[in-house]
Amino acid sequence: QVQLVESGGGLVQAGGSLRLSCAASGSIISINAMGWYRRAPGNQRELVAHITSGGSTNYADSVKGRFTISRDNAKNTVYLQMNSLKREDTAVYYCNAVVSSVVVTTLTTRAYWGQGTQVTVSS
Repeated sequence: QVQLVESGGGLVQAGGSLRLSCAASGSIISINAMGWYRRAPGNQRELVAHITSGGSTNYADSVKGRFTISRDNAKNTVYLQMNSLKREDTAVYYCNAVVSSVVVTTLTTRAYWGQGTQVTVSS
């Protein structure tokens, strides 16, 4: 099995910064795309940022220029550097990764989700 464990959430004032981390562990053969999603109260989960295995990135318009996604393939970890945080960035942030792993004796590729980490931005 594969687990994604997020860290780095918390409470920050508007204009401040946070860095989220998500480490994948388990019987991992390779990790393809990785991404960060978020869900604010009353809203659906939305894509925040996405990074391919080759390092290509894309961002939601609302975070462009403020957030940066990166990954360390040697550590099976993806990061989200969040700067100039706004109140509307308040949400639970979820890590997602498309992972090829061995399940029993079968190579399986599927998406996994982390448990979520709360980010709260106060004014």
